[in-house]
Amino acid sequence: MKRWFAFLLTFALAACAWGQAPIDCPPVAQPPTAQQLQAGMKTARDRGFLWRLSKDGRASYLYGTVHIARLEWTYPGPTLMAAVRASDLVALELDMLDPEVIERLRAGMAPRPQQALSGELAQRLKAQVRAACLPEQLVATLAPEMVATTLMVMAARHQGLDPAYAIDSAIAGWGRGLNKPVSSLETPELQLAILRGRSRDETQVLVEQVLAELESGRATPMLARIAEVWADGRFAELEDYEKWCQCLDTEEERAMHRRLLDDRNPAIAERIDQLHRGGRRVFAAVGSLHMIGPLGLPTLLRQRGYAVERVEFR
Repeated sequence: MKRWFAFLLTFALAACAWGQAPIDCPPVAQPPTAQQLQAGMKTARDRGFLWRLSKDGRASYLYGTVHIARLEWTYPGPTLMAAVRASDLVALELDMLDPEVIERLRAGMAPRPQQALSGELAQRLKAQVRAACLPEQLVATLAPEMVATTLMVMAARHQGLDPAYAIDSAIAGWGRGLNKPVSSLETPELQLAILRGRSRDETQVLVEQVLAELESGRATPMLARIAEVWADGRFAELEDYEKWCQCLDTEEERAMHRRLLDDRNPAIAERIDQLHRGGRRVFAAVGSLHMIGPLGLPTLLRQRGYAVERVEFR
């Protein structure tokens, strides 16, 4: 919890360094006070989606997370904490409390002059940065796809949903607080390769897709719905994601969906299996959208010989 507290404090201080925000800007994420932390731990309830993975006489766990959340959601419920305690190590998509991971991400997010945006698209991106109350120097220091990704994950801050409260980072803090080893299931370079355009034209398309969501106002309600579905454990609704997300209407959107989820899942399942076969009980936490469909992680791990059982929260 101390490491997690430090992570949130660093984020808050960095945000404050951007200067005094206008009155209509969303509130800056703040770390919990000692009193909030104590009260939150006492009243925490289980959220999200949890599976028990049994094979070779050992039980590991698979947990579906969200990458934006509310502060009160970051306190672990009793069932979830018991699963972490029963595990030998915690594995995340990326361990965002690992300084090396952060440094490799920072290096890989730098802009590439040969993939600069066209004038009109660049101006639209800057306008969204200003509307989000983020510093304009973001456009000069990050690749345009990374700026767009930042804007998307921060779009629901007026609803109290913030990437500073990402459940993945909270879990990294829980693991360290319990003296568990924490590892990454993927590499920063792999995730950046997924998010970045492979050509100037693809970069333009990726940024255009995000801007269309932000400018139309569709982004915030969709992010909020996904977060609430996770918080309430509405897995049947999550399984119908493709029917209500309004995010798979074009071939470009469907291609990005495959790239973000389906194409990554086999390697993630292989890494979880590798850790389990190494004799350890694993608590693996991955974004909840990786859990659904015929290429979802529960299905892929079942195909690898695991008895996969959904753990229902009370």
